Amino acid sequence: MERITIFKRLRTNKLIVGWWEIKSFLKFLADYFIKRGTEFLEQFEAGKGVVVEGLVSKRGRYTRPFLHTGMTGLFLIGLLLAPVITQAVGEDPDVTSGQGGVVLGLGMDSLDITTSVSIKPRDNVVTYIVRPGDTISSIANKFDVSIDTIRWQNDLKSIDAIKPGDKIEVPPVTGMVHKVKRGETVYSIAKKYDVTAQQIINWPFNTYSNDESFELAAGQVLIVPDGVKPAEVLWDPKRYVAQSTPNAGAPPAGGGQFVWPAAGTISQRYVWYHRAIDIANKAAPAILAADSGRVTVAGWPDGVGYGNRVIIDHGNGFQTMYAHLSGISVEAGQTVNRGDVIGRMGSSGRSTGIHLHFEVRTGGSLVNPLDYLK
Repeated sequence: MERITIFKRLRTNKLIVGWWEIKSFLKFLADYFIKRGTEFLEQFEAGKGVVVEGLVSKRGRYTRPFLHTGMTGLFLIGLLLAPVITQAVGEDPDVTSGQGGVVLGLGMDSLDITTSVSIKPRDNVVTYIVRPGDTISSIANKFDVSIDTIRWQNDLKSIDAIKPGDKIEVPPVTGMVHKVKRGETVYSIAKKYDVTAQQIINWPFNTYSNDESFELAAGQVLIVPDGVKPAEVLWDPKRYVAQSTPNAGAPPAGGGQFVWPAAGTISQRYVWYHRAIDIANKAAPAILAADSGRVTVAGWPDGVGYGNRVIIDHGNGFQTMYAHLSGISVEAGQTVNRGDVIGRMGSSGRSTGIHLHFEVRTGGSLVNPLDYLK
């Protein structure tokens, strides 16, 4: 029994001694790493200071070599990886077959590639250098303006007054280019060039000091569509006079022909910025339905723009609109026959004089009413 007790004590003492040794070793190891770490950090800090001082003193000197080396490295990496990438792409069945929704799989010969040509209209005067073989007529056709427009803008005395190398100013539209003088108004300028003020306002690139009163600033340039130089005789007149509304028999069903909605003079024809015709008449005559149909709009729903208007759906894909009316004689939802009075000509909305703004739509697109009026 005594021998067993002694053995247990020895084993316990060994365990105590062993644990103390382990604890001492761990403490020594921790102290060692802390000491070495502190020394390393002190040396690193000293070395960093030297490096930073050197970089600061020579900053910018190695920028170009570094960039060149970096770009060269990227190029070499790309050169080495290109065959691998090409082989990987070539082995992808989705890519080579064009299946699986992979864009790279679309063959160029399977695409109908076309160039989209801008049709943005011009908004200012451009300078054109005359080439051999050019004539005033050919230049006018090239820019879709009248011969007179080019003649007036460049003060040409005859159609032969140009030669190769000459610089010709070409307005953006048939008419006149006017520099506003102090005291002039849209109305006085319109009168000077034998147009209506509405035609000037309809040009979308003309600007005003006050959009409500159409006030102009001295020195600004104003485009006068269809304007005629005072005391001039046109070489190629393009004027229309509206017919009186006939006692029409019905045109063929769905024929898309209309009777004239009002008597008067066409003060603004159909152009890209004004997809309608304006019929002016100071007497403010009655407005007639150009064809039978159902009234879809009758009134001034937005309080601006077209003013009082009537829109008729003719049931054959055509719709007509009658705008700037002073009064309306129909209601939305009712049907009308060709020639029925639907209102009276006026100047409501964005308008400068008594006239009818007449639009024709087919398939939802605006078309030239003169192609359908009889």
